[in-house]
Amino acid sequence: MAALSDIALIAQVVTFGSERAFGQLVQAHQEAVRRFLRRLTGGDDMLADDLAQETFIRAWQHLSSFRQLSGFETWLLRIAYRAFLDDQRKNKNAPQPLPHVQENESHSNADVENYSESAANPFEEQAGESETFSLHHDLDLALATLSETERTCVVLQCIEGQSIKEIADITGLPPNTVKSHLLRGKKNLANYLRKNGYNG
Repeated sequence: MAALSDIALIAQVVTFGSERAFGQLVQAHQEAVRRFLRRLTGGDDMLADDLAQETFIRAWQHLSSFRQLSGFETWLLRIAYRAFLDDQRKNKNAPQPLPHVQENESHSNADVENYSESAANPFEEQAGESETFSLHHDLDLALATLSETERTCVVLQCIEGQSIKEIADITGLPPNTVKSHLLRGKKNLANYLRKNGYNG
């Protein structure tokens, strides 16, 4: 029997409070949420799992506010990102505003405006290599060299396959700012991987 669509499951949760339907939503999307949070937390599995649990608690509490303006997974990743930011702020004991860069920082307006969704993905350079602990560890180290927002944008596009519009929706950043972070983040990531022996 084919799995029910997200929308049908959401309707069951909102209308009948079905925990079973919500469990199916969690099962369908928990891998993407945990993977995203693991990358944001620098490979901290325990923290990522805690934040994933918090994400699904918030999703359960606010599911009736889902308006299908984006995909359900995009909506979940937005909640996960907010949970991550809340945790960062709590641990720093001071509110940290979401960083916004100037549109022309490090890149011309033309570079940003002409940014393509299919721009080079630094992770694809490693596509032929086996999925080893060493590679995952090196990718985590490489991602850790990026700013928090660069890392978020790169992970969302290169690992989670989110579009510029979806990344803007998740992070609350303007699309051109997302493009600027992606340009800089991908360049820095590719440079780090090359310097550490990947593809020359």
